[in-house]
Amino acid sequence: MSIANSIRAQIPPIHPEGYPFIGGFALASLILFWLWTPLGWIGTIVTVWCALFFRDPVRVTPVRDGIVVSPADGRVSMVAQVLPPAELGLGDRPLPRISIFMSVFNCHVNRSPVTGRIDRIAYRPGTFINAELDKASEDNERNSLVISTTNGRIGVVQIAGLVARRIVSFVREGQSIGAGERFGLIRFGSRLDVYLPEGTRSLVSEGQTAIAGETILADFGSTEQGRTFRAD
Repeated sequence: MSIANSIRAQIPPIHPEGYPFIGGFALASLILFWLWTPLGWIGTIVTVWCALFFRDPVRVTPVRDGIVVSPADGRVSMVAQVLPPAELGLGDRPLPRISIFMSVFNCHVNRSPVTGRIDRIAYRPGTFINAELDKASEDNERNSLVISTTNGRIGVVQIAGLVARRIVSFVREGQSIGAGERFGLIRFGSRLDVYLPEGTRSLVSEGQTAIAGETILADFGSTEQGRTFRAD
């Protein structure tokens, strides 16, 4: 492998959704260079950040019935029993919910946590408060998916954040989807909530770093009675 090919292999591809933004920042940088060189360099740094934001790296997803993988890169901000949003149609009892917060430095391409059929897609307009706050699940703009699997129905909610102003979905109702397949993204910084069937045990802890399509959040086939965690 040549040096050029080796370098190219280390650079993750960019999702097509990012091209207009990267191009806009690059053009603005050229104009800023013409006005004042230091401003041009600032624009260049922002352009590089934008390219990193829209990166879409290859992920290796474990494939086995019953595994639930993370739908997003980021930090597990909450693991709790929470009443799901009404638009999901998942009942009126609290369900296990795993929340993953994505900062503006995380990859924002979202991936399906399970293999199944998309039964419902529900968009709800709302506010844009900090996505780390628990009330963001109720008040913020969001796009929700319900995926039917052989192990029950899974709710996945894309929640816009303080900076995010656009939720993008690549899928439609009735579509079959595989675990780890891309289903959307959010611009620029936000949160994903995963609602699991009643009684499901989480295999992750608050504060843990999750990788979309790779980190296992839960396993319906697991016989574990519980899992403890240690933070160093």
